[in-house]
This record gives sequence, structure tokens and C-alpha cells, in this order.
Amino acid sequence: MTSDTHAPEPQPALSDTPSSIDAAIDGHTHAPVRQADIAIVGAGAAGLFAATWAGRTTRDRGRTLSILAVDGARKLGAKILVAGGGRCNVTHWQVTESDFAGSTPPAIRKVLARFTADDTVAFFKAAGVELKREDTGKLFPITDSARTVLDALVREATRGGTTLVHPARVEAITRDTAGFLITTSAGLLRAGRVILCTGGKSLPKSGSDGGGHLLASSLGHSLTAPIVPALVPLVLPAGHWITALSGLTLPAELVLSAVTGKRIKASHGSTLCTHFGLSGPAVLDISRHWLVARDQAAVTASPPARLSINWLPGTPPDAVDALLLKPGGRGTLAILRDHLPDRLARQLCELAGAPTSGDLPREPRKRLVHLLTATPLDVTGDRGFTLAEATAGGVPLSEVRLDTMESRLCPGLYFAGEVLDVDGRIGGFNFQWAWASGFLAGTAAAS
Repeated sequence: MTSDTHAPEPQPALSDTPSSIDAAIDGHTHAPVRQADIAIVGAGAAGLFAATWAGRTTRDRGRTLSILAVDGARKLGAKILVAGGGRCNVTHWQVTESDFAGSTPPAIRKVLARFTADDTVAFFKAAGVELKREDTGKLFPITDSARTVLDALVREATRGGTTLVHPARVEAITRDTAGFLITTSAGLLRAGRVILCTGGKSLPKSGSDGGGHLLASSLGHSLTAPIVPALVPLVLPAGHWITALSGLTLPAELVLSAVTGKRIKASHGSTLCTHFGLSGPAVLDISRHWLVARDQAAVTASPPARLSINWLPGTPPDAVDALLLKPGGRGTLAILRDHLPDRLARQLCELAGAPTSGDLPREPRKRLVHLLTATPLDVTGDRGFTLAEATAGGVPLSEVRLDTMESRLCPGLYFAGEVLDVDGRIGGFNFQWAWASGFLAGTAAAS
């Protein structure tokens, strides 16, 4: 590829390329079929990375393999370009299996160990993209531009010999003794091996609209249940008092608990009050856990899990009670202002029936302590896959060989990225999963 900073123009339709192999599909007699040794379905982060390593592995072994990466988008990399507010949070300085949900921690750890965050930094540095670490531990390109990351991925993939074909949406994949026959909106393609990198269902305008799940199912794979948005804002009832605080941002802790009170999951970090409910990193991180718990409770007819917020993260109720018992001549509102924005402090006092000045009676104080440390959140839903940054659920890792990402059910089929049942918390972890699984799938498919 040249050093042009833009993604390559769409390739000619697959059916425009003559081939020695013909097929009769959907009423087309002797429809021309393009051939490839490896077909990568989806040219996003995982797909471009798999293509890069398939090409490098082919070259290092002195072999000649044809590699095609097929994508339905007219312009590649839409999801990369919007990631991290347009800056692309490439990875995190420290990544462990505890940063992910979905599959089992040991399975996730095994994949992550094969291509670490340090490997990611080294890869991008060699590709001309220097990364910088921010106070949060997130790693961004020093250019603060996601375009830098996308251009490097496209450049490395095509440098390794991959041909990018787009727009060409994959509509069906069938397996036979000769390999895979792939039906696309641009024609037919036959490949010996297929790497499925279609993404999940988040940001469907980018192309990850669940089509990859259907393709996996058609090839014999199951899908976890439920499949829900991850890293998504949560919605509160219309007119909820939190919506009146729209625009307010502060650190908080969100806690998901069973009806028995047992803590299921907690997340800490910046929280944003909005006109529809709640957003911000702490909310996005807890969202998939609340949605999964809600859906599972509906299936089993069990009591739903409860979500609450501690506006004073790290401060237990007894410490808050002690704080309010020692006013030092100051009123309740003055005390709370030391720790919370004025608007929130006033609202909590009003809800608790607590006077903002003067003595604070026992019962209002108890109510105020509860609201400060465990305000119940009557979440009604989420903002959907359209605004979600990731997908919770997908193809189970138990159906994949973790050392190669090859299907245990369909030989020659490989998986990488968000199509699998793995999703990370906010901070670059989902990209690290794409790099690690893409590396394994690409090298194995070309080996």
C-alpha cells in the first residue's frame, strides 16, 4: 500500500474477477467465483489485525497464500474512528482477565497471554504509531487521532499481502469438502479457511449489526444468552430527580446486588447525570452486568437484582453517619458541600426530609445516610446497541480452540474480536481483546 493517509478505495466486485471455479448458487448457473486461501469476514480492528498476522506468518514461512478481507462498509474502520472520542484508546497499560466479562477468566487469560499490552505497544511503535499513557492508564496515539491507528492497521494488513474488498457484505457462508463458499453482495468467494471478525451488535451503523452471529450459527455454533449491549448508558424513569441534575459529573460507586443484599458487582469512577438517566465510565462498566442480571431474572422468574449508587465512593454508611453527627456548628448542607456539588446535596437533603441547617434529627439523618451511600436506581432500560460501545454475549469460547481460535465444531473456521462471548470494561480492553484474538487467529489460519 502507498503512504496515503486515507483508507483504500473499494475494490472491484468479486464477481468481476475471473476464476477457474464456477458454482451454481441461488439460481445463478456458472456464477464466477473468486478464490482465496484465507477469507477474513469483517475488516475492523480484529479483522485488520488478523489479516496483518496472517500475511506476516505467510511471508515468514516462505509461502504464498492469497488473503482477502471482506467488509460491508464503504469506508473501513468506522468503529475505530469513533473510539475514545475520536482518539482511539488502543489499549490499557495493564490488562488482566479480571477486566473482562462473558467467558471464564482462565479462558480469557489464556488468549490474552499470547499477545499482551506490551506486544501491542511494540506493534504500533514498529508501525509508526507512538502511544502515550494517560493518568487513567489508557494508552492513546500521541497524535490524539484515531485516523493514525486506522491508517497503520490498513497499511500493515495490505503490506502483508491482504487484499481489502469493500463494500461487500457477507450474506451467507456454507461449508463443503472443498472449504467455504461465501456469498457476498458483490459476488461469490471460495476460501480454504475463514476468520470471522464481524463484531457483535454494537454501533450497527459501523457494520456490526449481529450478522456475524447469524453466520456463526449457520456453521453450527451456539450463542450465549442473553446478548445485550455493553458499555451503554442507562435510562431512568421520565421525570426522575436525577434527570434534573443533567450535566452534573462526579465520582461515584455503582453497586449491583442480589435481592438478599449480596453484592454481585461494583464499579467506581466518573458518573454523569443526564436528561435520560446516567452515563459515564462507572455506569458504562456496570451496564452489562445489570442487563444480564435483568434478563436472567426474567427467564427464571426470579427477583431482579438491584442497582444503587454511592455518591461518596469508598465511604461506608457508618462513616457518613459519623460525619453528619459532628457538624461542628455547621449545617448539614454545608457539610455535604465539602464532598458533593451543591445541586446534588440540596436534592438529597430534600428527598430525605433533612433540614439544610440547624439540628439534624435521627430519622432524617438515617434516610440521608441511606441516600448518600445507596440511592436505589429504578433503571428502566438502556440506550441500546446503537449507542453501546460493545456487546455482551456471542460465540462461547468453549467452542473455540484457545491456542488457535479455530472452531471446535467447524474445521477451518476461526474467530476473533467482539463476535465472541468476551467484553471488557471501558479503557481500551476491548481493543486489546481484538489484538490478542486477531493475532492468534491470523497466525494459526496461515500456519
